[in-house]
Amino acid sequence: MVDTEWWDVIDAAGDKAFCAGGDIQQIYALGKAGDFEPARRFWFEEYRVNALIANYPKPYVALMDGITMGGGVGVGGHGSHRIVTERTMLAMPEVGIGFLPDVGGTWLLSRAPGRTGYYLGMTGARMDAADAIHAGFADSYMESGKLGAFAEKLAGGGDIDSAIAEFATEPPENKLAAARAEIDDAFGRADPVAIATRLGEMADAGSHWAASALKALRRAAPLSVASTFKALRRAEDFTSIEQCLALEYRFSHRVLANHDFLEGVRAAVIDKDRNPQWRPDRLEDITPDMVQTMLGPLGEAEWTPN
Repeated sequence: MVDTEWWDVIDAAGDKAFCAGGDIQQIYALGKAGDFEPARRFWFEEYRVNALIANYPKPYVALMDGITMGGGVGVGGHGSHRIVTERTMLAMPEVGIGFLPDVGGTWLLSRAPGRTGYYLGMTGARMDAADAIHAGFADSYMESGKLGAFAEKLAGGGDIDSAIAEFATEPPENKLAAARAEIDDAFGRADPVAIATRLGEMADAGSHWAASALKALRRAAPLSVASTFKALRRAEDFTSIEQCLALEYRFSHRVLANHDFLEGVRAAVIDKDRNPQWRPDRLEDITPDMVQTMLGPLGEAEWTPN
């Protein structure tokens, strides 16, 4: 972090990733041992940091160069000046491990153009720099080779907007904008099952995008997909990121006691067999009560911003 009187610049230690998320291996080990409280405390405090970033009184410049996923979005995606590069690979892939887009992800996803956020959140689709700007996860595109000079200029007291104008360029044409009509058609349906049905119809009609989206949707944890859909519906009516974080915490507070998260981490990170056995294993078997169980009030355990 380069801290000056005027702003903070958040960068990574290396060039492979900005931040790929939390230590889910450690959380998995705790969960398998039946010790849920350390992870709950971590998420509780992490979400407070996300809220702090979103409301930070000084300009907060995030250089989201390289892999930026999950918790990385929480660190960078709520800043006032969010920069991506040709190496950026950004995603909220939580449904793939039986989790839900958190760290304020539902706030960003619910405000993406059209139904883009539903597509990204329910499939875990990856974005490049242009996609991230289109979806509202970033603001400016800069070649990675210019980041050092850009940060040095800021550290020397240069005007932040002038520096961005000097070093930033237009990103390549983005795929998300090109797929917007299909995204809105499929993900504008009334529920996840209807979305899957429409994607199947579009795939049968020859849409390669729909076929890929349907595969990702069906591969993810059904309860996570349905809970993400419901959370985004609620988030559309929220007026602050704190409301989204509180809803997300309800899910994360309960997730270690739910089969899918530990199974998803096992399949993706521990055994790496990429063959999670979800319970239930079909979207069609998810009921509203199951979703409410994950997103319902926590009473005294509710998340608060301070």
